[in-house]
Amino acid sequence: MVDSHSHIYCDAFDEDRDEAVKRARDAGVRHIVLPNESLESVPRLAALHEQYPDYISMTLGLHPEDIHDDYLDVLSQMRPLLDRYPIVAIGEIGIDLYWDKTWREEQKRALDIQLHWCHERDLPFIIHCRDGLDDILEVIDQLDCPVPRGVFHSFTGTPEEVNRIRERGDFYFGVNGIVTFKKSTVPQLLPVIGLDRLLLETDSPYLAPLPNRGKRNESANIPHICNFVAQAMSVSPEEVSAATDRNAASLFSIHIE
Repeated sequence: MVDSHSHIYCDAFDEDRDEAVKRARDAGVRHIVLPNESLESVPRLAALHEQYPDYISMTLGLHPEDIHDDYLDVLSQMRPLLDRYPIVAIGEIGIDLYWDKTWREEQKRALDIQLHWCHERDLPFIIHCRDGLDDILEVIDQLDCPVPRGVFHSFTGTPEEVNRIRERGDFYFGVNGIVTFKKSTVPQLLPVIGLDRLLLETDSPYLAPLPNRGKRNESANIPHICNFVAQAMSVSPEEVSAATDRNAASLFSIHIE
């Protein structure tokens, strides 16, 4: 199993980061992808990748919630880092209008810039989307380059939204602990998405799955998500694991131990 989206580099794991990695290995997690958030978080990702070079991969991108009036300067400082680090994706990037719409146009411009990085470097994207799908699709529709490949992480949309996204490209969809929540509509989305375009993720330290909801999430919880997806799709956990491993390896061009 691959955790395709985990923030174990953040300060929530400062006291037991190595132990969290060991627990993930012991739980059967074969690889972890770290999505970047800001300029400040890059050294943390890099240090963790250097410590576990064959087990942990890093990405580079400016999270939409970290976009403010200095975003162009931040992006100009971030871009040279594409040559410095072994990046497997641009992310996480996107649109988040859930709490605040103040920086909507800046988020759209930043998304456009970073999607061009994907094209220039032949890298996939990791999209973060909250109340921003219309804007994301607008940016994609107005790209003056081919649409990159990528994943819509923590996807909780509707079947209609899956189809709208697929009109723009053959993208993947990340499913995390939300799929296990009692009122979640994600289980009904799984047949629409299909195993061939599904990625497992934790988004740790957030969104811990049942039976650990409310606790700090970590990559070792991936088996709970895998088992729930398997039950919802009437297939074996081994089939979900094999398919989502193949998907992650293909999208991120990574070797899975």
